[in-house]
Amino acid sequence: MSQPTNSAWGGRFSEATDAFVQRFTASVEFDQRMYAQDIQGSVAHATMLAKVGVLTEQERDDIIQGLTEIKADIEAGNFEWSIELEDVHMNIEAALTKKIGITGKKLHTGRSRNDQVATDIRLYMRDEIDHLSSEITRLQSGLIELAEKEADTIMPGFTHLQTAQPVTFGHHLLAWNEMLERDYARLQDCRKRTNIMPLGAAALAGTTYPIDREMTAELLGFDAPTENSLDSVSDRDFAIEFTAAASTIMMHLSRFSEELVLWASAQFNFIDLPDRFCTGSSIMPQKKNPDVPELVRGKAGRIFGHLISLLTLMKSQPLAYNKDNQEDKEPLFDTIDNVSGSLRSFADMMPHVKSNKEVMREAALRGFSTATDLADYLVRKGVAFRDSHEIVGSAVGYGVKTGKDLGEMSLEELQQFGEMITEDVFDVLTLEGSVSARDHLGGTAPKQVLAAAKRAKERLANR
Repeated sequence: MSQPTNSAWGGRFSEATDAFVQRFTASVEFDQRMYAQDIQGSVAHATMLAKVGVLTEQERDDIIQGLTEIKADIEAGNFEWSIELEDVHMNIEAALTKKIGITGKKLHTGRSRNDQVATDIRLYMRDEIDHLSSEITRLQSGLIELAEKEADTIMPGFTHLQTAQPVTFGHHLLAWNEMLERDYARLQDCRKRTNIMPLGAAALAGTTYPIDREMTAELLGFDAPTENSLDSVSDRDFAIEFTAAASTIMMHLSRFSEELVLWASAQFNFIDLPDRFCTGSSIMPQKKNPDVPELVRGKAGRIFGHLISLLTLMKSQPLAYNKDNQEDKEPLFDTIDNVSGSLRSFADMMPHVKSNKEVMREAALRGFSTATDLADYLVRKGVAFRDSHEIVGSAVGYGVKTGKDLGEMSLEELQQFGEMITEDVFDVLTLEGSVSARDHLGGTAPKQVLAAAKRAKERLANR
């Protein structure tokens, strides 16, 4: 008989694993990134085993010392990962046994790779959720600071990408901030369900050893142990929920990107992006391409795909653990990497975006953006809104024919559409008058923008 190659499970087998199958089923090439969490979980597990009498204190100390040294070796680049040992768990356990002898083989008492990997992923995701949350906060901080500087910078607001009403650039930036505020809240909510500990569920039914799961959960900073061993090893809801939250983050960043790409174009020329976040053309020397927002916009679809991948992965799995679940890590890790990079690029870039104030203001003067202000003016003069809407529509039609914006018409020209229009109409037909009139909570008036920015800063400070 050929000798089985994997001492973790090879006793039942009469021949070695096929070399291709060994490579095909191994996960160490991508799950090794969880080495710190794997070691963290093993230290807590050994500490608990010693407390309940399964390990001696000396065995516990030897295990912890060995794991500490292995972590140092990995971080120094002195650790050799082996495909033959399949995954991050067995690589570390084999290295521990080589380092401290038979005591290393005792570490796996009372647990399985099923609950071990489920614990590692949750620990890893918890760390990454915290990192992504801090990057969202950093991006929000930059947006809020920029919004304060641009609180009275007038630009056209759009619906259907057509000029609608004048707003301020600061108000627009704070709209982005509100989206990110919800993104942050979604991540924090996801973190609550991620921060439940499956360790102790073992393969699927629990263990006969007198383990103290509450102690292990406390050592690892989990809110509580899981309630059901079958669900513990097979649950990946938290990964799906995280990827859904990540998809929403990327959807928002993609929307931001679309506006930045438009605004940086020669046709809009609303903003200048920092050179260090753009690239040029190999053939057209005049080009300054907004590569960062374009790439972030493109990556959104990639993350959406990972969400569908994880949903499809789980949709037909019977309880409990199945090898299918090895496929959860690559889409999850790629999601983390690309959302992190996208948030970092925006957090680095946005504080240095420059507005072209005069261009924005000139654009707001085009497209009859104060038409609603004129309608509201007529309502205050006693005209029913539907009638005022028709009157202003006629005035706009006249402006289209004559090439004049409402604010450029004379009083006599405006009065041909309604005798109730008087000289004070020009107070509401100016851009400044229009934005200042929206002086309420959530409005675009400059003082409301500053007040909203102050509240947003306070929310960040209280996290």
